[in-house]
Amino acid sequence: MEARASAKYLRGSAQKARLVIDMIRGKNVNQALAILRYSNKRAALGIEKCVKSAIANANEAAEKANIAVDPDELWLKAAFVDRGPTKHRSRMRPAPQGRAFRERRHFCHITVLVSSDKQDGDAKTTGKLAETATPAASKRAKRGGAAAAPRAKRSAPKAEAESGEKEAAATKQEAKGEKKSSKAASKPGKAAGRKKTEE
Repeated sequence: MEARASAKYLRGSAQKARLVIDMIRGKNVNQALAILRYSNKRAALGIEKCVKSAIANANEAAEKANIAVDPDELWLKAAFVDRGPTKHRSRMRPAPQGRAFRERRHFCHITVLVSSDKQDGDAKTTGKLAETATPAASKRAKRGGAAAAPRAKRSAPKAEAESGEKEAAATKQEAKGEKKSSKAASKPGKAAGRKKTEE
């Protein structure tokens, strides 16, 4: 069951309304209404009314078709904003360097489509489960290029360098140990020679 609602000639530009629409597209109706209620954008109020109207239209269509539809199971299948007319008012606003800007009033049209189809919802949830089951790709990997190289390959040269440093340190310690042992071996001989000369 699908139902749609549209709100036309809402004050504000379409670009600013799309910022709000992008936050709620594809979400459950209750989540969308909660996001719109606590949003600081001016367009959120008109979009909230449009979503509520779409829910009411879905209930009305379900009653007419004698189908039971739970409003809590509805989700926003599609939501988009179209540009409305722009009024060029006769008023002017002061601008830098003695110029004047003409005031413009922007309007937009909002369309919301709600659906209760289980298949799309199940596909979304299974997709989320599959994403959580597999290790999530990092933002760098999504961008591609050199940043998308796996961590193991990028850290392998570092590990080799660290192992090389450890080996070098070990050889230095061994060399120092050999020098100390040679010095220690030479010192007792000298001391023994002195004792012999004293006697």
